[in-house]
Amino acid sequence: MKTDYTRFVISVSMLLILAWTFSCSGRPGSNADDGRKEAVQAETEHVQVNMVAPEENTGFKIGDVVNVKLDVDAENAPDSVVITFDSKHVATIRTIPWEYTIPSDYTKTAGRKSLKATAYSGIKQPGSVTRFMIIYSDVTPKKYGYRIVRTYSHDREAFTQGLFYYKGTLYEGTGQETGSSLREVELETGKVLRQHNLDGSLFGEGITLYGDKIFQVTWENKIGFVYDRATFNLINKIYYPTQGWGLTTIGNRIVMSDGTNVIYFYEPEMFTVVSRIEVYDDRGQVDALNELEYINGEIWANVWMTDKIVRIDPATGKVNSFVDLSGLLKNSDRKPDTDVLNGIAWDSVGNRLFVTGKRWPKLFEIKVTQ
Repeated sequence: MKTDYTRFVISVSMLLILAWTFSCSGRPGSNADDGRKEAVQAETEHVQVNMVAPEENTGFKIGDVVNVKLDVDAENAPDSVVITFDSKHVATIRTIPWEYTIPSDYTKTAGRKSLKATAYSGIKQPGSVTRFMIIYSDVTPKKYGYRIVRTYSHDREAFTQGLFYYKGTLYEGTGQETGSSLREVELETGKVLRQHNLDGSLFGEGITLYGDKIFQVTWENKIGFVYDRATFNLINKIYYPTQGWGLTTIGNRIVMSDGTNVIYFYEPEMFTVVSRIEVYDDRGQVDALNELEYINGEIWANVWMTDKIVRIDPATGKVNSFVDLSGLLKNSDRKPDTDVLNGIAWDSVGNRLFVTGKRWPKLFEIKVTQ
């Protein structure tokens, strides 16, 4: 009897264990399974957040504040919302009202900027919303004219893409396939003193002086060259991901345009981009920036297919003013293949400004006038 009783107790215990195991096994309808489903569902759900203001592509001026207003589900409010502007962290909001004013310190530069709000709550996936806005210049560009001081001869065959002045001599980069070159030019006569021709497959573009080195870029080949100024011997090659248009030098940076409204600042040794600006006036972006020259704290840029030079603040990208050179080259000096204004050189010692164009027979020293 003792043995039968023991067997009975063991059987009952096993039945109870099995019943408990099945009840917690995660089969449909079990409490454990419901808990897992709720956890998985929470982990795959995103926190809901919407941006009421500003609207997409809202325009602001440099130095404006930006008022951000969010819409969240009151019953499922997030624990926090992180605000970023132009990829920079601005603030974290944790309570109502879900609003924030981005201070003017964040709107110091022109361009198309992103504004992002990312909401977080428990184990739910973060939810986010992004808007883009345009920061315009906070000044209306002044308009200047010109006065011709002196006229020099210029090689009519030179398809001028880059130009700078150094110690009494002009250096010129020319373009076109089978016609691209780097030249040393006598200012007084326009005579080419020395010339290095590029390979016929390359379309030469802007040039600039950095120390005793001349940098030259090409149009669509995404390759450039570094020469010794004294000998024109090739020192190095450089590579970049965009088209190459204009070049100039500011301090320890090489500055390059690519035909858009963007200007890039390159570290010269490895030729890597360290910063960039977007160029805007008070009405919109200024595209087709071509040959560049740095003059008294401003970047001067030819605007391709126009007779206009824009003067740009290199810190913010805003256009301070522009110089209208309409009529500089008379119709009597033009031929069917005479192309657009392009080429700016600055004599920082003599305070002289030189300009020319593609296949122009003349180079001009001018003074900017009101």
